[in-house]
Amino acid sequence: MKIGVLGTGDVGKALGNAFIKLGHEVRMGSREAKNPKALEWAKTAGAKASTGTLADAAKFGELVVLATLGGATEAVAKSITDACKGKTVWDAANPLEFGPTGPHLSIAGNDSLGERVQKAMPGAHVVKCFNTVGHGLMFQPKVAGGPPTMFIAGNADAAKKQTTELLKQFGWETADVGGIEGSRYLEAMCLVWVGYALRTGTWTHAFKLLK
Repeated sequence: MKIGVLGTGDVGKALGNAFIKLGHEVRMGSREAKNPKALEWAKTAGAKASTGTLADAAKFGELVVLATLGGATEAVAKSITDACKGKTVWDAANPLEFGPTGPHLSIAGNDSLGERVQKAMPGAHVVKCFNTVGHGLMFQPKVAGGPPTMFIAGNADAAKKQTTELLKQFGWETADVGGIEGSRYLEAMCLVWVGYALRTGTWTHAFKLLK
């Protein structure tokens, strides 16, 4: 499968590398076609890695991953809406900001970044995922207590089924919390993850749903 990863940060690289390890082709997109971070990643990631603009990566991908900074994600989604029609789009971003009183969400309450992304690309099938864990554990995480749980939200059952199958290959269990409005709660879970990390100085923890 061809994967378009939008974003050159740690999350984009982690998910891009994961897809390549599973045998997929990955194109990393950024605002500039020859982004130095993207070019360096492609050089080390191997023959299945390529780079381009955000639009290039969105058009290339049969599945598209939004791994952009929270504040830029909605605008990026609007810019690639035509290229993502009919596709599964993973929204791995959080509207996270750090201020004098600590981390907080710039979008909260009866709205979420995930919902805004879906509104920005109504023809795509947005699935909120990979926003409740650090990049170091995104692929085949080794943690005590067995595989952790990836919580997902989205309106399209087929896209969530596809995501669940891929998550199993990534080494995760999946918990579907419902429609894209569930992003309100998953983005808040990010604050729990970050708050614990800041207090303990550890960044290798994940959530587990016990049944």
